[in-house]
Amino acid sequence: MKPLEGITILEFSTMITASFAAMMMAEQGAKVIKVEPMNVGDPMRYIGANKGGISSLFANCNRGKQSIRVDLKVPEGQELIRDLIPQVDIVIHNFRPGVMDKLNLGSEALRELNPRLIYAAISGFGKEGPLGRAPAYDPIIQAHAGLTATQGKEEPAFFRTLICDKITAYTACQAVTCALYVREKTGVGQHIDLSMLDSGLFFVFPDGFQNHTLLDADHERGPLLIDLLYELTPTKDGAVTISAGNAEMQMRSLIAVGMEHLLADERFNSFEKMVANLEEFQSELAAAYMQFTTDEIIAKLKEADVPCARCLTKDEVLAQEQLAANDTVAEINHPIMGKMRVVKSPARFGGQRLTPSRPSPDHGEHTQEVLAEFAIAGARIAALTEQGVVA
Repeated sequence: MKPLEGITILEFSTMITASFAAMMMAEQGAKVIKVEPMNVGDPMRYIGANKGGISSLFANCNRGKQSIRVDLKVPEGQELIRDLIPQVDIVIHNFRPGVMDKLNLGSEALRELNPRLIYAAISGFGKEGPLGRAPAYDPIIQAHAGLTATQGKEEPAFFRTLICDKITAYTACQAVTCALYVREKTGVGQHIDLSMLDSGLFFVFPDGFQNHTLLDADHERGPLLIDLLYELTPTKDGAVTISAGNAEMQMRSLIAVGMEHLLADERFNSFEKMVANLEEFQSELAAAYMQFTTDEIIAKLKEADVPCARCLTKDEVLAQEQLAANDTVAEINHPIMGKMRVVKSPARFGGQRLTPSRPSPDHGEHTQEVLAEFAIAGARIAALTEQGVVA
């Protein structure tokens, strides 16, 4: 039995945050019904590599779900959704503040119909303030939450992945499952507000904002962990990354490459001095490492028990033996997209991997099936279909 079996989720979303969150809960056993617009559905369906009119991005963020097409702009579509709510445990959406209220599907209205309902509203910047209704995309949030400031030394730099979208999705999952736990004790659901801005800053703050944490004037500023660890050192044929984060590891790394004389250098003969003269230290090391190939350096450092790695290409990542040992990657067959590679849910329950759930749905693939499961009368489904309210 998967952990969230028996939980039903209605997802209203476009793009990543709510979709990815609901997908993770689907992998954990929840029944997730994705409510999509009538015309083109979630625009994520059409972005990037695709086959059969479905993108791999959409497939990765939406497996395990059922899709229904409902026109939420008309009263009949709104009434249909409200009729489903008594049998639903969680509603999750990432529309701008106020949109669901205009559709008569706001938190208060739906929780009146089902007091046990957990209603999770994801926004870009929050409900209030000067940016409350501003459009929010991952690069915008990276800029506002300090991720670009953390990545760049001389000038801002992006994480080249939808990191704030996915951080927010993970945060949403954690919040929703907390609310489920509270509901088990109280019998009552609740409303959850979550912004991408808050999620992004919460994520980057512990290490990225070390020098913006202590407020008393007598505190000492220190080097950021990222400045010590997150540098590539060039070799004859590439580069390596080394995580020698304390004095003992630094000593072993220097001995491994024949640079132990730096241990007696006045500039570097303590860990504190080495950190204070980090650029000079790294320059000295760079010259030494250029005498070796990447494989030679990796062998020397591993023999000295110094954490190190060659940065793998994406093909090399997927081919590495450790992933096979972990049973991390699987192949599934999608009825439209064909053979696909998927990464399994990371958490093991009882020592077992969760099996990948069903492939992502076609647009409106399950409308008739889902409505019938919710005991919507066949005649009503037929009439709504004829009116263009569902499809």
